[in-house]
Amino acid sequence: MAKPMITRDRVLKILAANGVDLKKAKVCLVGIRGYYRDTMGKKGKNDIGMFDDGFVWIDETDMASFNGNTDPSRYYKNVATLKTGLWTYKKGKHGISKPGGGYAAFRQAKGVVVQRWQKDDTFKDTPLGDTINIHRGGASTTSSAGCQTLPPAQWDAFKAYGYMLIDRHKVATFPYLLVENDGSIA
Repeated sequence: MAKPMITRDRVLKILAANGVDLKKAKVCLVGIRGYYRDTMGKKGKNDIGMFDDGFVWIDETDMASFNGNTDPSRYYKNVATLKTGLWTYKKGKHGISKPGGGYAAFRQAKGVVVQRWQKDDTFKDTPLGDTINIHRGGASTTSSAGCQTLPPAQWDAFKAYGYMLIDRHKVATFPYLLVENDGSIA
């Protein structure tokens, strides 16, 4: 699977258009919902249940892109989809309620807003606490009930790169900007 081929200039324009000052933030994660909208799945549609989105870690000198998923694996009543916007995340564990206490990932540092799918194909905005993580997806599924996930083959590099930037800049939290394919917040 080819990683997103987005340019640094394009990412900086997306950050600026959405009010993110990289000099102040020091490190940022950008999620692009529907990055492969016209080349994967149904053309012109952001599909669910596939790694058709993109993630980009960026700081003032470095940048790395990864494939990912910003949607639930499937729709069912009240399943959460993280609303596009600017959110605050930190290092943390995913699966903390499971035996073994989970594994290193990224967790919300502040609340977010999710859109909950309704049976009539509408969405209801709902504020949410700390349950939308960024974590490893599965080999045959995106493994998401609303979390942001990455293919297993890219997860270790994604996590290591993010942890490296966080440690380099000695920040406790980082902005996660989730945008639509065109760089906007819907």
